[in-house]
Amino acid sequence: MSETLPTVLDIEASGFGRGSYPIEVGIARADGTSCAFLIQPLDEWTHWDPKAELLHGISRERLIREGYPVRQVAHWLNDELGEIGKAYSDSWGYDNTWLSLLFHHAGMLARFRLEALRILLSEAQQAAWSDTKESVIAERGIHRHRAGEDALLLQLTYQRTLRLCE
Repeated sequence: MSETLPTVLDIEASGFGRGSYPIEVGIARADGTSCAFLIQPLDEWTHWDPKAELLHGISRERLIREGYPVRQVAHWLNDELGEIGKAYSDSWGYDNTWLSLLFHHAGMLARFRLEALRILLSEAQQAAWSDTKESVIAERGIHRHRAGEDALLLQLTYQRTLRLCE
């Protein structure tokens, strides 16, 4: 890999409306590796949208059983992203809101900022984005709506559109 890849962050949530909260956070690192963590819901996080569960396939019971505590996830994110100072998201409005909620409830400050992935894209990359993303999904057999896989998908799509538009 000759070019430096952007670090991409993706969040899955309990829903999209008021009261929704993060349930999984994933990152694709600059070296092309990715990872994700399920987040244990706090007692006051009660909103649950069955339609969102149909998309990501994660049950609330699984989060309670397998999720990591909010503070631990916030620490992990700061450890991963603090030195880099930023990560990119394709759904900045949602992801930034859920990230802020996570850090607020962890009683911590994020040591990085989240930026919109689109600021990195040329007009040609934006025009090629949707078709390129679909071909990456098909080639890689990516499972959509899981945070680590979606972050990696966005990173791979960025990389391919960059090469296509050079």
